[in-house]
Amino acid sequence: MTQASKGTVVITGASTGMGAVYADRLARQGYDLVLVARDEDRLGRVASLVRAATDRRVEVLAADLVDPHALRRVEALLRVRADVAVLVNSAGIGSVAPLHGDDADAMDRMIALNVTALTRLCYAVAPGMAARGAGTIVNVSSIVAIATEMMNGVYGASKSYVLAFTQALQHEFGPKGLRVQAVLPGVTATGFWDTLGHALERLPASVIMSVDDLVDAALAGLAQGEQVTIPGLHEGEKWTAFDAARRELAGLFGNAAPAPRYAAPAV
Repeated sequence: MTQASKGTVVITGASTGMGAVYADRLARQGYDLVLVARDEDRLGRVASLVRAATDRRVEVLAADLVDPHALRRVEALLRVRADVAVLVNSAGIGSVAPLHGDDADAMDRMIALNVTALTRLCYAVAPGMAARGAGTIVNVSSIVAIATEMMNGVYGASKSYVLAFTQALQHEFGPKGLRVQAVLPGVTATGFWDTLGHALERLPASVIMSVDDLVDAALAGLAQGEQVTIPGLHEGEKWTAFDAARRELAGLFGNAAPAPRYAAPAV
């Protein structure tokens, strides 16, 4: 007999890669699912596999989140469904091209998915979760949120936004019962790299994490109460020190007078 549902998880980018593994793992934890992605056929295959393995209820919602009309449909679902316990924003676009090598329209699409869609979906789900006093939001960022020079600059900036926005969500909604987590993957063995035309074989195997290990580590971090989970960082205390230094620095900005180093030179 199927165990009672823990609630519903909405996962974007669920047709492949991290999103598909999140679907498998969270269904095994006892959640029902709503899977969102552009490719309805792939979504259907993931849904069938998850249903067969877990006997959970799995719904499929084909939507291109770059399309404002499709995005509004997903927002509407999040607003009206009181059973949504978890939102996993896994959908994203990347680029390895230098800024001068990519066109502005491609960058606009990246911002639409990585920033605008993620933001609007969080806005759609967070108030209901706060009213219920419970809920979880997982936003997939990237290590380039910190190492912004590593890849395309717009991609790095979009993932920096995801990290900062997630921290702000936690600050505002954490006291109202929400858990909010940013996940910062490094190089992960997904189709992401094929889409970029940058084969994983060109990278050292020592830096490539399997998608299963990545998601399992991210879920372990969530269970431990981490607000920021970086699966590839073994020296976790370095992130703790980095974040503490950031918070300390933030308290030093508020001065009415400019710093002495900006004083006008003597005439």
